[in-house]
Amino acid sequence: MLHLRKDNENSGVQGLATLLKKDIRKCVSRALDEDINSGDITAELISPNSHSIAEIISREKAVICGINWVNEVLSQLDPSTEIEWFVKDGDFIESNQILATIKGLTRILLTAERTILNFLQTLSGTATSASRYASIAKNSSVQILDTRKTIPGLRLAQKYAISVGGCKNHRIGLFDSYLIKENHIKACGGITKAVKRAREIRPNLEVQVEVENLNELKEAINASVDIILIDNFSAEEVNKIGKFKNPATKIEVSGNINEDNLAEYLSANKIIDRISCGSLTKSVSSVDLSMRLTQTG
Repeated sequence: MLHLRKDNENSGVQGLATLLKKDIRKCVSRALDEDINSGDITAELISPNSHSIAEIISREKAVICGINWVNEVLSQLDPSTEIEWFVKDGDFIESNQILATIKGLTRILLTAERTILNFLQTLSGTATSASRYASIAKNSSVQILDTRKTIPGLRLAQKYAISVGGCKNHRIGLFDSYLIKENHIKACGGITKAVKRAREIRPNLEVQVEVENLNELKEAINASVDIILIDNFSAEEVNKIGKFKNPATKIEVSGNINEDNLAEYLSANKIIDRISCGSLTKSVSSVDLSMRLTQTG
């Protein structure tokens, strides 16, 4: 079961939860194919009739995420493999905690090991990162959002992990809302023209415009955009834009915001509504996990 936060279930055109069901199968299939290719030649050293029990163990504190990807790996390799989980996505885990027990053919367990850990370590790392950001912002009304700066091929998986960790999702991709940036503005001949064109093409979609100075901010407000993305403003500069703000327009801040300076920007919570942080997904450290055979026969 996908433990998606309620406030993120309907993000995107089809909704993240809906897109994930197909995406998990595709991600796992691709990961297994790149690892196994023509066959796991080292696993062939073991008798095809050998059965084993293995444990997945944590080596550090973290937020666990990626259970459905692990289950799918085992299902695609051998549906008869049994796995018992002692945690669920979103749980805080301790060092040296047993997370799951797996029973099945030894060859299958050995072949599955790296792919299982790759998904679980990466997504748990993402969820753990999001949890730290969410903790910093816990007393603020400002939403902390991810971006499209994700690992190629793991966009939906990482966005799911962000939700599990307690933060929220920005747009899923280029298809579910407008984000008119510097190069779009230049190519369209200005903010006003770009926004007008967006409203004509897809009037029901949210329109967001990125601005880099106060003149662009004023133009975006006059164009009645839904969200203004203020890029690379210092926390001090953000506080100065309050007098220009239109209550009908949300203000989002982005650009080199991380755990070290997030609190500075949150202090401007009367001005900004959202903060998007690429570091949530692009600067993730994998969680230290291991898988060990405990019985073989």
